This record gives sequence, C-alpha cells and structure tokens, in this order.
Amino acid sequence: MTEGDAAPAAAVEQGAHNLLMRVIAALVLAPLALAIAYAGGWLWTVLATLASIGLYVEWLTIVRASHETRVVAAGIVALAISGLCLAMGRIDAALLALVVGLAGVALLSSERRGWTAAGFLYAAAAEIASVLVRLDQTKGFAALILILLVVWVTDIGGYFAGRGIGGPKLWPRVSPKKTWAGAVGGFAASLVVAAGFAALGLGKTGPILLLGAALSVASQLGDLFESAVKRRFGVKDSSHIIPGHGGLLDRLDGFVAAIVVAAIFGFLRDGVDGVGRGLMVW
Repeated sequence: MTEGDAAPAAAVEQGAHNLLMRVIAALVLAPLALAIAYAGGWLWTVLATLASIGLYVEWLTIVRASHETRVVAAGIVALAISGLCLAMGRIDAALLALVVGLAGVALLSSERRGWTAAGFLYAAAAEIASVLVRLDQTKGFAALILILLVVWVTDIGGYFAGRGIGGPKLWPRVSPKKTWAGAVGGFAASLVVAAGFAALGLGKTGPILLLGAALSVASQLGDLFESAVKRRFGVKDSSHIIPGHGGLLDRLDGFVAAIVVAAIFGFLRDGVDGVGRGLMVW
C-alpha cells in the first residue's frame, strides 16, 4: 500500500471506530436517560441539574473563560442550589437562585462577560425547562418523550435526507454539511412523530402538529446556534465526555432549544405547574 492509499484507509478505519463508539454510547446512555425520565421526580431533577452544570462548564471552555475559577464556581453553585430547590418543589426559590447566580457570574467575570453570562443563561434555561416539562405527573412524561422524539427524528431525518438528496447548503459559513434538503427532511419526520401522538390520543391533531413543527425548527436553530458559537471561537467539539459524540453541548444543543420552546408553550397554556399537561392538550 502506498502512502497515498494509507491516508484514506486510516480515515475510513477512524470513521468506523467513531461510529462504533457512537452506537455503544447511545445504547448505554439513551435507555438510562429514558428510565430516569420515566421515574421523574428528584431523579430527573438531579439529571437535569448535572447536565446543566456540564453545559455551563463546556460553554466556558468554548469561550475560553474556564480559567476564571470564581466564575466557574459561582455558576456551578447557583445551578446546584437551583436544582435542590426544584427537587423540593420550590420553583420560586430556584428562579431566585438563578437570578443571583447570573448576577454573580457577570460581576465576577473579568473578560468576555457577555459570553459568560450567556452561557449561564443557556444552562439555567435548560435546567428550569427540563424540570418544568416533566413536573406534571400525568402528562409530563409523554410531553418529554414527544420533545425527545422530535429532536431525534429531526436529527436523523435531516442526516439521511441531506446525504441522500444533497443540494444547496443551509448555512455554509456556520455548518458546511447541513443542507436545505436535510432541514426539510428533519422537519417532515417531526410531523410524522406529532401525527403519531395525535393518533394515540395524546393531543389534538392540529395543535400538536403545529407544536411538533415548532419544536423541529427550534431544534435545528439550536444546533446552528451552537455551531455558530463554536465556529466563532474556532472549536470543533465542546468536549470529549461522550465517546464518539463529543460533548454535552454537541449532543444537547437541539434538545435545549426545543425544550425551552416547549416549556414556553406549556406555560402559556397551563401555567408553571402544568407545563407538561399544557403541551399535551394544547
């Protein structure tokens, strides 16, 4: 084998290895996350809090602010206290902890203050929205599964439609591989999921199709937003915490955007205590 042939062969082997790691990680992590989501309560709150802390730390790493120890610590403590308050059912205290945490992060930051504060807000929104959607005991799990499925099929449908059809790029400066065909394919897949929920009696057909469409668009915009932030700072992966997948930000960017939009929809329909229920009857 010549030197010219060795490079493509090595790339193929590396790609196969990465795919295998992605599959193994998904087979382990997805069932665990779904089991915790089904259990709900403090278990789900703990998972949401740990994930939000991970998102915050990775964001600081991307924007090159992770060396500011006080900023890192202030954000982690605020998110942890908020999670504790949420586990105790004190949403008001959780929001207060996050407001104080945001002020602390902004005041302690000596550089890139705007980026640092934005990262804390991003993580805080993910934490609060994730807990509120699952809060309702009767409809919360179904609402959470709807969001997860829409995000997953948007990603998977977009991948296969983009690879199979190709065509014009969606936003080449930010994400060179994403195409308009992929965006439409992912969007169409989300409507199939929403229609399935309607067929099962888990929502009115018109509203839940509209909700599925909104979540799919939010998921894709969340993906593009995270890509834009990474490109701004010349970063490929937010971290390597998940084998074959990169970091939490890389995997949860679409979910964070979608669940925040879902929480807003649910809140407008049924208030803070019935976000999940509001989604499923919207």
